[in-house]
Amino acid sequence: MASWLQQQASQAGPGRYAMRASQDLGGEAEEHSRTPPSVRRSGAALRASVLEIPSDMSPGRSERAFRTGNERLYEAYNDLHALAQDFEKPFDAPAILVVGHQTDGKSALVEALMGFQFNHVGGGTKTRRPITLHMKYNSACVQPHCYLITDEFGEQEATLEELQDYIENENARLDREAQFWSKEIVVRIEYKFCPNLTIIDTPGLISAAPGKRNSTLQTSARQVEAMVRMKMEQKEYIILCLEDSNDWSNATTRRLVMQVDPSLSRTVVVSTKLDTRIPQFARPHDVEMYLRPPSRLLEPTMLGGSPFFTSVPSGRVGNSKDAIFRSNEHFREAVADREAQDVAELEARLGRKLDKAERARIGVGQLRRFLEHLLQRRYLENVPTIVPVLEKEYRNASKRLEETQVELNDLHPEKLKEKGRIFRESFLSKLALLLRGTVAAPPERFGETLADEHIRGGAFVGPDNKPVVVHEHLPNAHMRLFGGAQYHRAMAEFRAGIGTISCPDISREEIVNACGIDDFHDGVNYTRTACVIAVSKARDLFEPFLHQLGYRLAHVQRRMLPIAMHLLQKDGQFLNGHDLFLKRVGAAYHAFIDEFEKCCRTKCMEDLQSTTRYVTWSLHTKSRSSLKAMLSKVTAPANGAGGSGGGKGAAGQGVGEASAATADFLENTLWNRTLGAMSEEIVAALVCQIFEGIRDHFVQSVELKFNCFFLMPIIDTFPTRLREELESAYEEDLDEVFDVAAVRAALEQRLKSLELELHQVERLQRKFAMIHSTLAQQQTAKPEPDTPKLRASEENPLNMSLRSSLPGGLKASQDLSKKMAGLDVAKGGAAPRAVLASMR
Repeated sequence: MASWLQQQASQAGPGRYAMRASQDLGGEAEEHSRTPPSVRRSGAALRASVLEIPSDMSPGRSERAFRTGNERLYEAYNDLHALAQDFEKPFDAPAILVVGHQTDGKSALVEALMGFQFNHVGGGTKTRRPITLHMKYNSACVQPHCYLITDEFGEQEATLEELQDYIENENARLDREAQFWSKEIVVRIEYKFCPNLTIIDTPGLISAAPGKRNSTLQTSARQVEAMVRMKMEQKEYIILCLEDSNDWSNATTRRLVMQVDPSLSRTVVVSTKLDTRIPQFARPHDVEMYLRPPSRLLEPTMLGGSPFFTSVPSGRVGNSKDAIFRSNEHFREAVADREAQDVAELEARLGRKLDKAERARIGVGQLRRFLEHLLQRRYLENVPTIVPVLEKEYRNASKRLEETQVELNDLHPEKLKEKGRIFRESFLSKLALLLRGTVAAPPERFGETLADEHIRGGAFVGPDNKPVVVHEHLPNAHMRLFGGAQYHRAMAEFRAGIGTISCPDISREEIVNACGIDDFHDGVNYTRTACVIAVSKARDLFEPFLHQLGYRLAHVQRRMLPIAMHLLQKDGQFLNGHDLFLKRVGAAYHAFIDEFEKCCRTKCMEDLQSTTRYVTWSLHTKSRSSLKAMLSKVTAPANGAGGSGGGKGAAGQGVGEASAATADFLENTLWNRTLGAMSEEIVAALVCQIFEGIRDHFVQSVELKFNCFFLMPIIDTFPTRLREELESAYEEDLDEVFDVAAVRAALEQRLKSLELELHQVERLQRKFAMIHSTLAQQQTAKPEPDTPKLRASEENPLNMSLRSSLPGGLKASQDLSKKMAGLDVAKGGAAPRAVLASMR
């Protein structure tokens, strides 16, 4: 699996694959013989430092640092997750967006919050794709179970080592390409040491040096900043802003964060690498300023009111000689020990004990507790929406159950034929409606801009393999169109782009080779030469455009099929369950489009061939006046005449000069094959004139023929053909049209599934009463002494709404919670529904 994973990460490029980790990187029970002295402290010293922190952190340091012990609340969260997954309506779970500069310790902090290592941590740009971690508490998972989720392959299994290899290989591939990619690597984790939380680890911000030699790094810095800004703009995210500095006046990461969140109202500020900061403080006052920054240095409106301070011990988990930690258990113990040392050293510098507010912000464990508190509040904000969702799902399931029963009763042959005819006519009416124009279909889902249309349907590409540039502004190019409006825009682009193409350049060699030799004399016929060149260039240039136009318009018409199906579903006219019939209708429509596009293209090819086979001057040169205007631009040969005289001498001299000019003209245009400037200009002018005539005739005839022989048949010919085809299929074998046996089996299976769903909805409604009771009791309970208390402005809206809406205020809310806590969730009946009704 690991070799396959590395191969996919190095070869497949942008893509995500799925895995699962069912074991840790090493034995959790392995001895600490190779643990460094900084981690393997003496037992007496360690116990002395542990006594300096709150009592609930002393026994079982690692476990208590990475779990709150409130498993009942986590189980309630898991029930909410399961409820959301059952109905495919996920709640807005809080997402922690980790933002910081390179080497600020983002990935290391994320691993410390999770309780195990999986990512590449080090100097430089190591993270080149965001990594989304959907963490789920599972008390049964002693080892982390990881799933890498992708759209292509779902979830596949792998070990933690394979997951780490995949992420490292993907970052290495992007590093070789000098690129960043905003598409996230999504991992779902189940572990007994992690909460129900979503953490997004973003690539590190880059502080590039000025100068041309650093232009590549400056480009990377702009890419990363734009990517991180885009993710911070999502309002449901909690921003974890990491600052690697002991001076709060230096707003390195906050500079970018405050452009999106000026008041830091949804931003938690974290000062990382606390263990390296403490030795830099010479006076207790410096420590006080660092732990409690004044409002002039740091916004007091930040989430939590004050920053957090964390330290993560360096070193990786593994069995290699370079590994510092033998197992994730050792890593968690090292994080807890580091927190205890930081507290002891801070108190030594201050010369006093840290108070509860200060202690609640020191260490990874305290940050994790605060994030869990935010997690609880966010879930409580979503609780009031659950009851109406459950009621709506119950109504929808009941309605679908009744409709399924009706469909089972309608599987009689004559009824099936009648249903097919009704659907057929509705489908045809939707196609006609799309061509005439409608706003019933959402353009953001079904529309295409001109750029999207070029990607999916192809652009008009010239002989130089570059798209044809439309010099005049094309209307509605940036609008998302479909149906008749999109067809009209595509034809307008063809008219504007191809109709203004100039004649390609003509070389002297082409002119000489086109002259050839006549069958009666060896003179030069430059008129024939111009015709040969013009028709050859026109045929070679315009024929590819004809194929491109046919493919583009066929793409526009094919897109109307899913849009028509959407409109039928929207209006309740869709034929559910009869996939074979729907495939037959779709296949007939696609076959019709392909046939008539090919037929229309053949007619246009005949026109192009007739126009480029024989030159008709009245057609190809537009008019006699335009031909005269063209010839007037030709440079006449110099005759060398001096001035004008009088009498017969002057007249005789004029005749002589005219004869000389005529002789020179004949010499240059009839029998002299030395290509002069005048001959070249005459041929070039004639070629351009003939080419423009062919071009104008080609554009007009193609537009007319596609309108008459491709667009109009969809309205007046396709309905008749579809009716005849379906009626013929009815007479041959009805089962081949509707597949009655498979439809009956599918409906019976759907009936059982809906009955089970109804039962599940009722059970979840009863269970929700207990879940709500658990959450409400947890919210009204006294907060833990070392958990930072939220400000009044951050209080849970559910409690405020209960106090304001229920008669009796908070006391009535507490009485309601007691009622729900006393319900028997294993039994049905009217009691749970009555409590739910009282909540609404």
